[in-house]
Amino acid sequence: MDDLLRVGVISSTHGIKGEVKVFPTTDDNSRFESLKKVFLDTGREQMELEIQSVKYFKNMVILKFKGFDNINDIEKYKGKDLLITRDQAVELSPDENFIVDLIGLLVVTDEGEELGTLTDVIKTGANDVYEVTMKNGKEVLLPAIKQCILDVDLDKKMVTVHMMDGLLDLV
Repeated sequence: MDDLLRVGVISSTHGIKGEVKVFPTTDDNSRFESLKKVFLDTGREQMELEIQSVKYFKNMVILKFKGFDNINDIEKYKGKDLLITRDQAVELSPDENFIVDLIGLLVVTDEGEELGTLTDVIKTGANDVYEVTMKNGKEVLLPAIKQCILDVDLDKKMVTVHMMDGLLDLV
């Protein structure tokens, strides 16, 4: 399990005074108001940045970082991730997990058959979809609903699923 969690991605600059538009990868955009610092993953290092101000525009969060007062200072970080430590993370309900904790888990059916490895979680709006890469290299998409995802056990690193009719038809 990773120690850092992604809360957003810098999508573009905003104005000329060093502000950036951030695409949030968290369920609660308002959580940026309670954050004092984030880590910017530059690809080579993780720089700690202090948040100076937070604004909102449509589905984006506009952030201003202390010490970045010019568009040229921040422009090179477009497309880079903003990360937080686990102790800054929001409290999850018992049936919620961080995506980073799900990736790589073994997926088995309720009949005991090993299906494959969970390789991605796709956010669709209605419900998440788990992408599972099977042993033969093919992928199957499973809706993250109670009828399909029966149990997620992070200690055992395993997800137990019920294969609903039609899920394997395209594989």
